[in-house]
Amino acid sequence: MKRFLWFLPLLLLAACTKEDLFKNDLKGVWVSYTIQKGAQSSDQAKTQPVTLDSLRFIVQFDNSARYTTVSPSNQSDINKLYGFSDNNKQHHEFSARIGWRWFNNQLELLGYNYNNSVNDWRFITAVPLNTEIPCSIKVSGNQYIINVNGVTVSMPRAATTAKAEGYKLFPFFGGTENAPQLITIKIKEL
Repeated sequence: MKRFLWFLPLLLLAACTKEDLFKNDLKGVWVSYTIQKGAQSSDQAKTQPVTLDSLRFIVQFDNSARYTTVSPSNQSDINKLYGFSDNNKQHHEFSARIGWRWFNNQLELLGYNYNNSVNDWRFITAVPLNTEIPCSIKVSGNQYIINVNGVTVSMPRAATTAKAEGYKLFPFFGGTENAPQLITIKIKEL
């Protein structure tokens, strides 16, 4: 009997599908993403395959989202908030994200994507700090429909799959520079 017990976890693991192994158990739970001073990637970033037609979440930025870059010309660089790669390719080839930056003394959220390794972005809206902001990115044929706090922009999508197929993209600072200070961003997937 004891010899069988060590085999039981392997049997259960083998019965799981790929989707079961990577299921997001954090839907509806706030997750704090921290980008350390001098870093670019957030501490919670991990490879997570996705196949989806939309990504819906709520974000909350605190006062750490106010920053000044070392070079004033980099202040307009777009940091990345949340999104996904597409077309089963790397994110610098095909992806859709919401970007963010502290610019013109306000927190701006932007649509940000890659198609065939060509980057495009669009200003969406400025949002207040310390406030829950609803966001979504929807795949709609040859378009990404990006909504932030009730404001919608449409961006082109050159991927060939019916749904977005790739991996999830997490908070990232840069642009050209690394984070000038500790930055914390809270996200809750819906």
